[in-house]
Amino acid sequence: MEHSAEIDKLAAALAKAQAQMGGAIRDSSNPFFHSKYADLQSVWDACRKPLTDNGLCVVQSPGSEDSRIVVETMLLHESGQWMRGVIGVTPKDAGPQAAGSCITYLKRYALQSFAGIAPEDDDGNAAEGKSKAPVAKAAPEALPPVALPPLKKASELTLTEAQQTRLKALMKEHGVKASAVKALVEQTYSIKTAADIRQASYDDLCAWVAGVGDGHE
Repeated sequence: MEHSAEIDKLAAALAKAQAQMGGAIRDSSNPFFHSKYADLQSVWDACRKPLTDNGLCVVQSPGSEDSRIVVETMLLHESGQWMRGVIGVTPKDAGPQAAGSCITYLKRYALQSFAGIAPEDDDGNAAEGKSKAPVAKAAPEALPPVALPPLKKASELTLTEAQQTRLKALMKEHGVKASAVKALVEQTYSIKTAADIRQASYDDLCAWVAGVGDGHE
């Protein structure tokens, strides 16, 4: 994650906004797993007014990097202070529907992360080409490899306690064991323990855990 030289005013405003936010309502259906989830509109409904009332706004810009669809999210404060991050996935094919599904999926997860809204059940199956029929859960060793982007040099900070707690909650929710995440980050970033995970890779790891876990239920 990158940010302006000063973020004191942004941080203070975001803290007030988060105190006013409720949870996103699960008002959309996932036909693949017969579950409810909070769609992008519900997430916006939960955070738009608290953000606006405290001089904050969010700008999300989709783009592409090679074969990946990416979304850059910026959290802006009226003072000019800002924070931004990028998250990306590889669509199931080159069609516009797959690209659109990926963009919506990434915008929802990024918005939840920046606003601090609790994530709901995943609906990223259209973006990643999941089968409509539920499949048996595989052992962590059998999970498919995922090409995460190179570690960003903008931040060498490791995950905060809050980020670690949310990542563990996502792993439990989607049935992904710690050994799978540990193997992924060791292979991708050449680090020895999961405790060395950098903040720059946090959003991509969360999306991977949600997508891989839902794909093996």
